[in-house]
Amino acid sequence: MKLHPKYVEEHRKQERLLARKNRVDQRFHNGIYDRYVHPVLTAGHAPIIWRYDLDAETNPCFMERLGVNCVFNSGAIYLDGKYYLVARVEGADRKSFFAVAESDSPVDGFRFWDEPVLLPDTCPEETNVYDMRLTKHEDGWIYGVFCSESKDTSVNDLSAAVAAAGIVRTKDLKTWERLDNLKTLRSPQQRNVVLHPEFVDGKYAFYTRPMDDFIDTGSGGGIGFGLCEDITHAVIDEEVITSKRRYHTITEAKNGAGAVPIKTEQGWIFIAHGVRNTAAGLRYVLYCFATDLKEPSKVIAEPGGMFMGPLGKERIGDVSNVVFTNGAIVNEKNEVYIYYASSDTRLHVASTTVEKLTDYVFHTPQDPLRSRDCVVQRLELIRKNKALLEG
Repeated sequence: MKLHPKYVEEHRKQERLLARKNRVDQRFHNGIYDRYVHPVLTAGHAPIIWRYDLDAETNPCFMERLGVNCVFNSGAIYLDGKYYLVARVEGADRKSFFAVAESDSPVDGFRFWDEPVLLPDTCPEETNVYDMRLTKHEDGWIYGVFCSESKDTSVNDLSAAVAAAGIVRTKDLKTWERLDNLKTLRSPQQRNVVLHPEFVDGKYAFYTRPMDDFIDTGSGGGIGFGLCEDITHAVIDEEVITSKRRYHTITEAKNGAGAVPIKTEQGWIFIAHGVRNTAAGLRYVLYCFATDLKEPSKVIAEPGGMFMGPLGKERIGDVSNVVFTNGAIVNEKNEVYIYYASSDTRLHVASTTVEKLTDYVFHTPQDPLRSRDCVVQRLELIRKNKALLEG
């Protein structure tokens, strides 16, 4: 075997990318969060040894043998002063897998571990896995809840699929124990499921998304909430709807839980995604709501409109006009880092604080749901500001 000389050149290029410092994008301001100039993970961050045969004898033209198409929707966790992302990596073959990236900084310097995550092969019918949420639970485990996708063999349509919530747990992000997939007795399919970080009434609590089939939520009314006794064989009977889908809003087509809820003094804060139909297809944005500390199924605050939408180049990618999150980190300084993907292609970060996020969620007016009422709401703000400006 002989190392291909082209590797040295490609390695230097990648090192420049990995060492690139990120900075706040000064062109953007809304007072709620900061956006950053560069994505934190892209396909270019995938290790060269994942993609190329480095042997000059077996790969004389230094061809990419196992391509990486994109790196996006990532779970996130903060451990011992380091930031970890468990990203969705999609190969050129369309199959997704999980890989851990680590950094001392929340906004740059993320490097993938040498080897991606090899999940225990307990579901022979499973074709694809993606979008893991990471929950540091009070029982001492770190849980990953993700979408487990299989072919729907009940129909002849090649694109028909079945979505279930897969569950794994770990202590170190290296050794993963696969548990039974979540069963919801009243919902045939599940995606975008999030595990609550604390016991509720002595039980494990999940935020679910009841679905009639793989794409359409159908009769599913929004983000559900359910309890189970045993997480190793998790079964949920009743799902109570928390954040509801509503006509002519950002959640009209569907909505789903995003990052693990953030505990504040006033309530649990959620950063979720909402979807509506447009002439150009589905548009995904992020929105927030809060639930009661003691009754996490009870919504107590719901600021109107979107929290974040795709801007500029974020709107372009494999699935355009999309922002999506399944990971956020709160560190010991109460800084909040939201890891969001744009257009199913790359991963970005936005930063805020618990104080700002709480202010936004609990003091932003609700959506009054009618155009005329929205004008009345805006006029109140305008007239208050005019009075202030006029002294």
